[in-house]
Amino acid sequence: MSASMSENFQQQLLRYSQTEVMKERHKIEETLWAEYGAEFAVFVLDMSGFSLLTRKYGIVHYLSMVRRMQLTTEPIVKSYSGSMIKYEADNCFAVFPDSLSAVNAAVAMQYAFAASNILTPDDFDIHIACGIDYGKLLIIGHEDCFGDPVNRASKMGEDLAAAGEVLVTKEAMQMIPASANLKAREIVVSISGITIPAFMIDYKNEKQFVSNQKLRGASAPRSFFASYGRSSGGGGGPSRRT
Repeated sequence: MSASMSENFQQQLLRYSQTEVMKERHKIEETLWAEYGAEFAVFVLDMSGFSLLTRKYGIVHYLSMVRRMQLTTEPIVKSYSGSMIKYEADNCFAVFPDSLSAVNAAVAMQYAFAASNILTPDDFDIHIACGIDYGKLLIIGHEDCFGDPVNRASKMGEDLAAAGEVLVTKEAMQMIPASANLKAREIVVSISGITIPAFMIDYKNEKQFVSNQKLRGASAPRSFFASYGRSSGGGGGPSRRT
C-alpha cells in the first residue's frame, strides 16, 4: 500500500508540473491535500557527533550506533501514540497526535540514552538533539512527509539543538495545555534569515517529567529507564539567542 501511495503521489506531482492550466494545478493540489494531508506534531531527531566519530572510528562504528538509536527510539515513539515515518541517515522522523506527546517522547529518549550511556564505553555513547513543530503536512504512508512543520522541526533538531536539547516552536508549545506544567525557556532561533520563536524544554527537572507521565497514565522515569536501558543495550547558517 505504501508503494502505491508513493507512486500515486509522485505521479500527481508530475502532472502538476506538466500542466500550464492554473485551474488544473489547483485541482491537483486540493486532491493531494485531501488524500495525504494531516495535522500533527512533527518530531525530528538528530544524532550528534557524526563527523568526529566517523573520522575517528570509521563508518561501521557509527552505523552500529545508528542502529542502536533506531532500536531505542521506535518503541518510545509508539508508547507515546506516535507514528514512525522514517529513519534517514542518523535522523528519526515521527509524528504525534499532539505536542505534549511529542515532547514527552523526546524527553523519554533523552533519559533513555543517558541511562544506556552509563553502560557503554564513551566512544559508543549516543547523544541526540530534538526538534518539534506542529501544523499541517503531507504524509505518504510510513515513507515520507513534507510541509512547513517538517522543515522547521528538521532545522530545530538538525541545525539548532545541541546534544541533549529539546527545542519546540512557539506554535507547538501553544498546543500544550497549561496543566502539563512544562518548564521551558523562550529563545529565538534564526536560519537563513528566517526567525522562529521557540522554546527549550527544561526536562532535567524530574518532578515535572513524572507529573507529565501521570497526565497520560505512564510510569515514573526511574522505573521505566531502569528496565528499558538494559534492553536497549553547518557553519555560518543557523544561530539562536535567548
